[in-house]
Amino acid sequence: MPASHSVPDAVAARLELFLAERRADAAEYGPDGAAFIAAASATLVGGKRLRASFCRTGWAAVARRADARTTESDALWDLCAALEIFQSAALVHDDLIDNSDVRRGMPAAHRALEGAHRAAGWSGDAEAYGRSAAILLGDLLVAWSDDLAEQAIDGHPHARTVRAEYARMRRDVTVGQLLDIAEESAWSVHPADEHAERALRVASLKSARYSVEQPLVLGAAFAGASAEQIAALRAFGHPVGIAFQLRDDVLGVFGDAAVTGKPAGDDLREGKRTVLVARARAALAPSARTVFDEMLGDPGLDDAQVASLQATITGTGALAAVEEMIADHAARADRALAGAPLDNAAVGELRDLARAATTRTR
Repeated sequence: MPASHSVPDAVAARLELFLAERRADAAEYGPDGAAFIAAASATLVGGKRLRASFCRTGWAAVARRADARTTESDALWDLCAALEIFQSAALVHDDLIDNSDVRRGMPAAHRALEGAHRAAGWSGDAEAYGRSAAILLGDLLVAWSDDLAEQAIDGHPHARTVRAEYARMRRDVTVGQLLDIAEESAWSVHPADEHAERALRVASLKSARYSVEQPLVLGAAFAGASAEQIAALRAFGHPVGIAFQLRDDVLGVFGDAAVTGKPAGDDLREGKRTVLVARARAALAPSARTVFDEMLGDPGLDDAQVASLQATITGTGALAAVEEMIADHAARADRALAGAPLDNAAVGELRDLARAATTRTR
């Protein structure tokens, strides 16, 4: 059975109601505070709504197994929307940490705030203001996410389970982000053959769990899932999430800027220590690895240098190996749904979502 509403449309409607209340609150903050609220709201425009889709389908897999006629509630859509606000918070902080200038083809939040400082003719360092304000912007979005999640589960019979999973998601992402930035320095003191395993740990905590597994479990818990149903959804969601992140790693190196909305080879300039990079380094001779390491993480890489690194990664067989890993994880996830005590139509939707997440081009 298809969703009763389009996920993006339903989430957008609940976000607009929530944001209208936040804008009303901003009246007492003065014009600068109101502009800050508007900047936070602007980060919620667009996106694939992947996490909301997995949350809603996790709910459907359980709720419609019990009653095929049940429909989505405003509270469920609020939970889905809360995940999208949390995603915006993560992106604001991620772009700041990575010194990324662009997000979805537009200035990243810290650059937009920097531009607003200049446009207003304020004194002082506009770039420093943009970075400081973006930290607070991300924090505000995390608080908004919590506010809306609590609104969704207020008085709900499974509120405790949902709240615990939501808290775990926040912790996992925060630790995963730390491990991600730590690896950009820590790699140098660990053998090359350990790098892929370390990168997979980052992928699990920073992306796989909160992008797929935890939204699925949150939706299922909201529907009152059994331990068996939760286990099946975790067994499906985690490998899909890993495949999703591996695809993201490929796009970060080989993606088309016109499609991804970010400069081609951005991960190379940022020095991301992904599984793709780890597999490439492990296959290089020591002299070639030295050259590779000298180039990786240089923010001034030009197009020719990016192309050279791309060719090196491809030539080592790392790209083919990661594509095989993506296919293997997707197949493992598909097997996890076989015979699971879940609604059949929702299982079909989960398989569609998995394909979209692992074969995407942006």
